[in-house]
Amino acid sequence: MISVHDPDREAAVGELARFRQELYDCLTARADALFELTDAVLCADGPVTSLVDLTLTPEHRRGHGALYDGLNHGQIDVARLRVDLARLPLPRTQDGRIVLAVDVSPWLRSDAATSAQRLFCHVYGRAKSASQFIPGWPYSFVVALESGRTSWTGVLDAVRLGPADDATAVTANQLRAVVGRLVTAGHWTDGDPAILIVMDSGYDVTRLAFVLADLPVEVLGRIRSDRVLRLPTPPRLPGTNGRPPKHGPEFALAKPATWPEPQHTTTTSTTRYGAARASSWDRVHPRLTHRTCWLDHDGDLPIIEGTLLRLQVDHLPGDRNPTPVWLWSSATGATAGDVDRWWQSYLRRFDLEHTFRLIKQTLGWNRPRIRTPQAADRWTWLIIVAYTQLRLARPLVEDLRRPWEKPAAPGRLTPSRVRRGFRNIRPALALPARAPKPGTPGPGRPPGSKNRTPAVRHDVGKTVKRDLTMAEHQAHTG
Repeated sequence: MISVHDPDREAAVGELARFRQELYDCLTARADALFELTDAVLCADGPVTSLVDLTLTPEHRRGHGALYDGLNHGQIDVARLRVDLARLPLPRTQDGRIVLAVDVSPWLRSDAATSAQRLFCHVYGRAKSASQFIPGWPYSFVVALESGRTSWTGVLDAVRLGPADDATAVTANQLRAVVGRLVTAGHWTDGDPAILIVMDSGYDVTRLAFVLADLPVEVLGRIRSDRVLRLPTPPRLPGTNGRPPKHGPEFALAKPATWPEPQHTTTTSTTRYGAARASSWDRVHPRLTHRTCWLDHDGDLPIIEGTLLRLQVDHLPGDRNPTPVWLWSSATGATAGDVDRWWQSYLRRFDLEHTFRLIKQTLGWNRPRIRTPQAADRWTWLIIVAYTQLRLARPLVEDLRRPWEKPAAPGRLTPSRVRRGFRNIRPALALPARAPKPGTPGPGRPPGSKNRTPAVRHDVGKTVKRDLTMAEHQAHTG
């Protein structure tokens, strides 16, 4: 057990207390109700199943009316809160590099016909593992990863995708803003290794690499196994006539006959997957032939070269014949060490799935039946700051494990275990919320009267059609 006068513990208590005070300062309307709602999420016994049950916790001193009033009419200075999150201690890998992961998680609202700005969200694991599209609010999260097997991440930002948004453009702007705040906070300076951004399939990784080329970042993403890429243009022989080719031979991921000899091939022994064999090919690029998402690009379509990786493992849990994973990195001229670092960083991306599971199943992010997307945004940010407080409280709480749980080493507590002991350290932290004032509830709707102003029902899906041709784009912009 850490001593009460331990300097590391006192520093951790001070950091958490400062963040709680900064959080309260970011709540510009209904601050007391929103702050106590966050504490109720952190101190509730067991998973959060409904909002109204949080008003029964001792940490929430107000009634259920104040809770809903805070979510529906409160205000959060999100820009200031994002800066505060970027200033906190940042998770890093063992070599000190910053690794960011980006992914979208949906808040499904299939039965909320009166909720605006819902989109069709792609989900798995339903109807005998078949994918479906279910209405909901998709949120794009950006987190910082750390080395080793862990269920912790550092959440830095969240943006809700709207009906008129281009997902790739929103992700690019989101990542640009996050990297800018990290640089301003002093987490990255000139001479430091480039920030690595990892993402799963579903993202246009080559387009993101082109848009973010002016930032000190490397983009690494998974690509489909049926893609056809292009190799570098071979040297032009003397005396050859005609226009020089822009692309080299085809590299079909599904046709090994088109694969040249890789530049690097590494084999790493793992305890979970057996032998992991990674091969890399330098300066591999896609051949861009359609202007669909490049309508704003002047001139010829760019050639975006990078490093192609093929990762093959002996076995996966429950799968003795796993299919290979193809990755594409925006960096070129990679070494064997870079290849190993990339695929290991990609595997750490799945730590973000633990964060999604925690905020949904334990903190109750998708439990409330909130009507407006603005209230959903406020609740999302309250969940983010609650999770951030758990991360800052990792070295402070004791392990209150159940009799059937295995003991955890110091500093290796899971977020759920840290939440279990958060109530014990809360009195030593900043409690800026003021005591509630006595009040009389309103009369409400008279008994027997009908609602004569029913809520507006909203359609689901995109509201803006993307231009598919240059003529359509010029007609709208000209």
